[in-house]
Amino acid sequence: MNDRTCIVTRNSADPDELIRFVVGPDGAIVPDLKRNLPGRGCWVTGERLHIEKAAAKNLFSRAFRKEVAVPPDLGAMIDALLAKSALGALGLARKAGAVALGATKVESVVRSGEALLVLHAEEASPDGLRKITQARRATAYAGGPHIHAYKLFSEADLSLALGGTNVIHAAVLAQDAGKAVLKRMVALDRYRGGSPDDRAMFAAIADGDEAAEDME
Repeated sequence: MNDRTCIVTRNSADPDELIRFVVGPDGAIVPDLKRNLPGRGCWVTGERLHIEKAAAKNLFSRAFRKEVAVPPDLGAMIDALLAKSALGALGLARKAGAVALGATKVESVVRSGEALLVLHAEEASPDGLRKITQARRATAYAGGPHIHAYKLFSEADLSLALGGTNVIHAAVLAQDAGKAVLKRMVALDRYRGGSPDDRAMFAAIADGDEAAEDME
């Protein structure tokens, strides 16, 4: 699919980095996350701040060249849809055997390079985060994959999606089912503002910063 232009920033980007909107039969804006709804669409950079700016400045009506209704909770609605999609993909990955649970197992698959991404519950302790972050840093510094971590859900959300109890740390493995999870976690993370700590850590490693190496 060709690049699309954001109606807020006027910048072109890959469709995966934007959210498509169409007008529903009732004249209201509808987010088309799967990009398969019929009719003319417009595109907004997939970050909540841009969605809310489009709504506040009446840019949807301008894009469609007619008055359209914008749900007052559009920002929260899209967040919920993205979260549901990500958790659904995570559940499918679990059924495919592409998820490792528990701090010890997660650290192991990170250091082996088998992990595609790591998930931490919002309730994760600083000590548990530190050990897995060190493993991710060490793997990348040794020339392995840059394994990003996401802290997007509560323990209850992760436990429900993964069919477990007290799920605090999980790793999604680099398999086909895991790729679908990664795509959706990236979209949700982008929508919520991104993970600057991860970007800084991997940038330091790419620049050859020896302080980024895990010395344990």
